[in-house]
Amino acid sequence: MNFHSPQFFMSEALRLAEKALFTTSPNPRVGCVIVQNNEIIGRGYHVKAGESHAEVIALKEAGSKSEGSDVYVTLEPCSHTGRTPPCVDALIKAKVKKVFIAMQDPNPLVSGQGIQKLKEAHIEVEVGVMEAQAQQLNIGFVSRMTKKLPYVRAKLAASLDGKTALHNGKSQWITGDAARADVQYWRASSCAIVTGIGTVLYDNPKLSVRLYENARQPLRVVIDSELKIPLDANILHEKP
Repeated sequence: MNFHSPQFFMSEALRLAEKALFTTSPNPRVGCVIVQNNEIIGRGYHVKAGESHAEVIALKEAGSKSEGSDVYVTLEPCSHTGRTPPCVDALIKAKVKKVFIAMQDPNPLVSGQGIQKLKEAHIEVEVGVMEAQAQQLNIGFVSRMTKKLPYVRAKLAASLDGKTALHNGKSQWITGDAARADVQYWRASSCAIVTGIGTVLYDNPKLSVRLYENARQPLRVVIDSELKIPLDANILHEKP
């Protein structure tokens, strides 16, 4: 890879975004780098909802050097006021020269508005640099915004002969340490985890994230149409 190419700098922005893989929900994961004369002068990534966005953090690090710079951000800068001010306004105020955007905001209510506002301020914009990687990083967010549906992963543990329990129906450890660590990774990456009442009654699981510090605990959902769940079930006493 050319170390001065848009792909190189965007890959660094994506790497930064991944640092908050387990903490940003329900917000998307976003990373940003600011480049002046082929040198990164500012880095930032969004950590969690309510805290500063990636662009604002990167601009703060770059300071006055951000004037005339190129900005690489993994998601279209926001143009509306939510818990934090619009990132587009901060970029315009900093007088950046060009903004490279990996992907447009998938939210149909705001998609393209940040790009339009940058162009109206005579800032060059290029969209689509490493777009596929950016979409994959926020696959759940994209699904919610475009389909109004969650992105669903299914987890199944089975023996080589296709069994999921002993012949008498009792549960038994099938997976090893590596598989259980993989489960923790995907659990920490998810907004919610769904299980049936049978699993709760037989296994009494916690369904919590334990391998990653500061990870946001997913919402635990139990399908229990007859309200059989015991009040002392582990799943009811794990921290939210």
